[in-house]
Amino acid sequence: MLNNLTTKKNIRTFSVSPENLTGEKGKGGMAVEGTGARQARELGQGWKINPLLVLHPGTTTVLADIHGQGAIKHIWMTDSAAKGRLLILRIYFDDHKNPAVEAPLSDFFCNADYGEYRQLSSLAMCANPKRGLNCYFEMPYYTGFRIEVENRGEKDSALYYQIDCEEKELPPDTLYFHAQFRRTNPLPYATPYVILDNIKGNGHYVGTYMHWGPKNNGWWGEGEIKFYLDGDTDFPTICGTGTEDYFCGAYNFDVEGQYREYTTPYAGMYKVRRTDGIYASQRYFNMYRWHITDPIYFKEDIKVTIQALSWRSEGRYLPTQDDISSVAYWYSDTLDDEYPPFPDRNAVEII
Repeated sequence: MLNNLTTKKNIRTFSVSPENLTGEKGKGGMAVEGTGARQARELGQGWKINPLLVLHPGTTTVLADIHGQGAIKHIWMTDSAAKGRLLILRIYFDDHKNPAVEAPLSDFFCNADYGEYRQLSSLAMCANPKRGLNCYFEMPYYTGFRIEVENRGEKDSALYYQIDCEEKELPPDTLYFHAQFRRTNPLPYATPYVILDNIKGNGHYVGTYMHWGPKNNGWWGEGEIKFYLDGDTDFPTICGTGTEDYFCGAYNFDVEGQYREYTTPYAGMYKVRRTDGIYASQRYFNMYRWHITDPIYFKEDIKVTIQALSWRSEGRYLPTQDDISSVAYWYSDTLDDEYPPFPDRNAVEII
């Protein structure tokens, strides 16, 4: 990408934040009232008067509502509550009735249980100290976009954010970005977990984030991921060899008898919630895999599943009934896909 910096571009750069909600040229930092007005009372306009929005309980707050043609290039967010699954992120493109992105704020940024900090360093997502959440997936729009956050909690949450954008002309074959959250807890016995289904159109699959809570002792990741493409029925075109293999690890993520966390540009298992033997009794694993250099292309439809598989006596596989969540990321030429009904607050909570 460095060579892309050497040519002229017909692009206008702008950003949307609480200090410039419209992204208009020369309109940033003009607030005279806001969440930082008291702190800036001796300095006045231009001195961090409105650096954040307060998300009130039971309400949905519009972070950005932009008209024009271009693309979101980067999103940075951090909230005050460290309760990311109580905040639901939705992104709409081109005045479409359905969101193209719908996920808990924390899961979208690959940090389902981010009350405990772990560094995440990848090309598509970064989680930086203390709770700086970043997304670098490009999100094109032809006529505009709207970003909302719903607060399902019982308390106010402060949200700092900046949405960096480019106003530019798009090629006619530009695709829309999508992200969809799912959770099954517990997974029914001997039933594959569905990461993505009922997706139509022409596009490519670009990433998976999973938050996995095993319910059994021992190794839990023998299951295969499967990509059903363009009319595949009983058997997929792409079939993996194991959970840790799909996330570009091997042999149980085990180095000298311990799980070894890793975070790389394209894949990682970067956050293990371990047990303390008393109240924190459940293990959770956070994993991501970006198909940036190896997108999975589909022309008509795509379905993605993964098995939850452990070991039982006499060397037999054990289908497990784990707590599994995921976010699937893809691009396609349609906004007409309807996602499953979004689960309620209790159905997404991590205990």
